[in-house]
Amino acid sequence: MLALTRNVICPKCDGKGGKVGAVRQCRSCQGRGVRVTLRQMGPMIQQLQLPCDECSGTGEIIDHRDKCKTCNERKTVLEKKVLEVHIDKGMKGGQTITFVGESDQAPGVVPGDVIIVIVEKPHEHFKRNDNDLMTDVEIDLLTALGGGKFTIKHLDDSPLVVTIAPGEIVKQGMCQVDCLRIIRFDTADVIDDLKAIHGQGMPSQRQHEMGDLYVKFSIKWPEHIDHSKIHLLEYVLPPRRSLPEYPRSTRVKEAIINMSYVQRQEWMMQEESRGEGDGEPREQCANQ
Repeated sequence: MLALTRNVICPKCDGKGGKVGAVRQCRSCQGRGVRVTLRQMGPMIQQLQLPCDECSGTGEIIDHRDKCKTCNERKTVLEKKVLEVHIDKGMKGGQTITFVGESDQAPGVVPGDVIIVIVEKPHEHFKRNDNDLMTDVEIDLLTALGGGKFTIKHLDDSPLVVTIAPGEIVKQGMCQVDCLRIIRFDTADVIDDLKAIHGQGMPSQRQHEMGDLYVKFSIKWPEHIDHSKIHLLEYVLPPRRSLPEYPRSTRVKEAIINMSYVQRQEWMMQEESRGEGDGEPREQCANQ
């Protein structure tokens, strides 16, 4: 429902502004509503069109006693109207709904239309592309490698249980449907081996067929793995990539990764704060 206020022809005077026969043409402007005046500016003469003072630009004169009491000679009155707006399934942002002849009215003028433009409100979890939807889902590493189930809360708040078949590997950032080649919604990158959930997108406005739901995965990795069970991964995962061979004269350095970038930054900040607290300069070593 849409409530609006518009101008309509006064029902009391039928848009005449006064009693029948009381309306006469303004003699000052000859019914044009404007008067032409000449103004001299130095050697130049300028011609101006100004609203007529006698009739206030209407081109008509109505005696005060004969004015319409309802519209006060304005010929129109304000009317509040409620329009019932029906949104069809599958309508997209930018589409319009037209109510013919429901705009402002004026004497001798065909009323215009009221045009409503559909604006889609962004959703917190879903993005729309035509009749298809895309959403982000986080799954654990075991489900990504060995299959399993996860749940998506759909637009109508109903749970959608999705199954990943065992043996079907899900990669980080991968979108799950049948080996298609399409362009991603947010970039111009092409994704191969795209997979999706058929019939779980937006309805088509004309064919009433449902689009597809594309799922972009992010994988939650474990914080640590028990050393005694690492050998079990070697039975199911591809073998480690072998190191390249170097000439015997090549000086090979070795290092161990034991700290993430974030942990390294936190450690350095802690060391700096300790140095400032001691009030003494700290020695620094530089590795060449």
